[in-house]
Amino acid sequence: MNPLYRQCGVTVFEEMSRLAAEHGAINLGQGFPVGMEPPALIEAAVAATRAGPHQYPPMLGLPALREAVAASARRFWGLELDPGREVLITSGASEALCDCFLALLEPGDEVILLEPAYDVYPVAIRAAGGVPVGVRLDPPDWRLPRQRLRAAIGPRTRAIVINDPMNPTGKLFDDDERAFLADLLDRHDLIAVCDEVYEHLTFDGRRHRPLMTLPQARRRCLRIGSAGKTFSVTGWKVGYVSACAELLAPVARAHQFVTFTVPPMLQQAVAVGLGFDAAYFTGLAATLEARRDLLADGLARLGIPVLPCGGTYFLCVPAAAFAPGADDRALARRLTVEAGVATIPLSGFQLGPGMEPHLRFCFAKDPADLTAAIDRIGRWLGRRDAGEGERHGAG
Repeated sequence: MNPLYRQCGVTVFEEMSRLAAEHGAINLGQGFPVGMEPPALIEAAVAATRAGPHQYPPMLGLPALREAVAASARRFWGLELDPGREVLITSGASEALCDCFLALLEPGDEVILLEPAYDVYPVAIRAAGGVPVGVRLDPPDWRLPRQRLRAAIGPRTRAIVINDPMNPTGKLFDDDERAFLADLLDRHDLIAVCDEVYEHLTFDGRRHRPLMTLPQARRRCLRIGSAGKTFSVTGWKVGYVSACAELLAPVARAHQFVTFTVPPMLQQAVAVGLGFDAAYFTGLAATLEARRDLLADGLARLGIPVLPCGGTYFLCVPAAAFAPGADDRALARRLTVEAGVATIPLSGFQLGPGMEPHLRFCFAKDPADLTAAIDRIGRWLGRRDAGEGERHGAG
């Protein structure tokens, strides 16, 4: 086995999902939405499947979808893209990430990751011959650590991965942070791989703004989007990369040797979805904001504080709120087995030690399941506290 994958083991997402299934737990771990697929999108896929064609579409993606991605970038962010030279359709955002790293890294190139970081990043970077370099963000607000970031840049630094809105923290970068990042790219001749799959999933009146919209960053950014997140169809695996032609051409070359293309009927349906009225996109955010608040308020009633969440599907909770000094992986297993609620430990998003233990809860679930999960945690806390009280009394 390739040593890279021998040391990886099973992902924490798969581990916790298996444990949840084994114990009948409510799965608030894995980040997929429940009951939010727009019917018009499904019908568009059905119609395209019936009509065909069913053979290989163009390697770069169907022209209709590339044009829809460009039109969406113009409508929402004011970005002008050439759909023929600056948009690539991929088999999900994870493939897009891998294509970027495979195409643009040379052996030994360093890539800065802002931690906690999605676990695909370091593995994909190493597979491409690169070296991931972690820069830790600290709770509760996960502000950009500017001095740490400057110190991490060295002669072999090639790129920075910017996940905005950020999984797992729910952080939304502000304009001042984006301006700092754009200046950093320009000053040190770096590129940014911008994972923006949660671009439409923002709350409390806040809006995402792509780093690529800043003039000095326009030709240094590869912007990645996901139909899976925008339309709650994560199993479709339709993603897109937007970049200047000079950056995108090598990424497209990598893509042709990884998956080559994406199912045409799904591409046609996503092209329809990207043209939905603005009400769809605001409604999606409002639905998720309500589910966030349902979970956050329920945990707060149990005395469990949650960290701020400006976007994504995720709430983070300090492990110490459940058990002072707790290891988050062990705590996540206990909650799954004993309380019947599966979460994800943030240690699964770290390159190294030093971060305070936290759990990540996914709230993009059926409200009834969120309510049931809160009830289960409440009962578990009551049983646990009573058991600890009895043990202390007996001593």
